[in-house]
Amino acid sequence: MKLDKKILEEYIHACILLKETEGEIQELENKRTPAILGKVKGSNPEFPYQACSFTISSSLFDDEDKKELQKQRQILEERKARARKVKLRVEEWMNMMPMRMQRIVKYKFLEGMTWEETAAKISKKATGEGVRKELERFLKEK
Repeated sequence: MKLDKKILEEYIHACILLKETEGEIQELENKRTPAILGKVKGSNPEFPYQACSFTISSSLFDDEDKKELQKQRQILEERKARARKVKLRVEEWMNMMPMRMQRIVKYKFLEGMTWEETAAKISKKATGEGVRKELERFLKEK
């Protein structure tokens, strides 16, 4: 795998896409649950009469709607799987990097820090420009 900034951007987008897709899947699941219209009290029609509580619910979707929801879920699951693949591939790549480079990538690209903030986390003597150049040289070597 060629190491460059695009891979890191892909990773960030893959993580965000995973989270958003999981939310969309949850929304679909919420649509599939039956709507509870209300609760009523009544009694057993046979003797001895007993008080009973009934929940009235209804499915808001017909078979065609259910098929469409199922297809949407399938598409979202495929999207989620692709994003997860990219995420894992980049994480494997990052594990091959020296620890210092992993920290630089983590702070700058995954946590969105500025170069100066990243440098402060890496070393008290480091500068933002120095850390940026260090990563740039590392990526060119690979």
